[in-house]
Amino acid sequence: MKKGVMRPGHIQLRVLDMEEALAHYRDLIGLIEMDRDDQGRVYLKGWTEVDKFSVVLREADEPGMDFVGFKVLNNQVLEQLQGELVEFGCQVENIPAGELNGCGRRVRFDSPTGHMFELYADKEQTGKWGISSTNPDAFPMDLKGMKATRFDHCLLYGGDLDGTLKLFQQVLGFDLAEQVMDENGTRVAQFLTISTKAHDIAFIKHPEDSKFHHASFYLETWEDVLRAADLISITDTSLDIGPTRHGLTHGKTIYFFDPSGNRSEVFCGGDYHYPDHEPVTWTTDQLGKAIFYHDRKLNERFLTALT
Repeated sequence: MKKGVMRPGHIQLRVLDMEEALAHYRDLIGLIEMDRDDQGRVYLKGWTEVDKFSVVLREADEPGMDFVGFKVLNNQVLEQLQGELVEFGCQVENIPAGELNGCGRRVRFDSPTGHMFELYADKEQTGKWGISSTNPDAFPMDLKGMKATRFDHCLLYGGDLDGTLKLFQQVLGFDLAEQVMDENGTRVAQFLTISTKAHDIAFIKHPEDSKFHHASFYLETWEDVLRAADLISITDTSLDIGPTRHGLTHGKTIYFFDPSGNRSEVFCGGDYHYPDHEPVTWTTDQLGKAIFYHDRKLNERFLTALT
């Protein structure tokens, strides 16, 4: 049942060197720098995104993810969900409006896998980058690098997948779109959506909580993914794997690392999901094909390189 959560709104990532990080996210991936604040954080967005920002970079001593935020319909929904989060047993914190530039009050909460999330209703809208909302052109002329259109989803690792699934389904209204089951019937991966996308967030079972696997950015075509591969080589960026196709979601993808060791993905395509669809199930004996459909085997780095 939908509860008023609309979409992933932003992710805050920790980076070791801000200028090196900007060369990755702004110049290579092609996000647009929108703002900086008095904490030294840098705000970026994909060119099709209407809200002011979707990626926040914070310089820190270790890489990783601070939190992911989801935008809700209005403040009435925000109040309702805050109460339900408390009732579920989450530790809930109110973050005042303006703590992130251009963003309203946020409700931050923990999760059974140890990750931090937040909800918000208001964010300054700057419109699509360089494109009028009346008689819009196809794209702006001044895009850089891979020309990423939006922050799409992230993959997180942690222990209590069942608890986090209950939180996202029962309180936030997400659907389980795809899953991986082991031979004992235990769910070891779950792909959750609040839209018609294949996933808006995903989790893989891991003995250590609160781990970050990747942030993903959407491209329009397979040729764009191939061009991204060329740019990764041109810039001597650290490649994880790809270009290839997933079995899970069937998206076409490439993975690579920012200078701090955080993994990035750019992808195109993928399945769609409606609330009446049953979850798609893969089994662990086919895990190689599920993750890398062409190679049909996993590279160890994909499973173990986390921040």
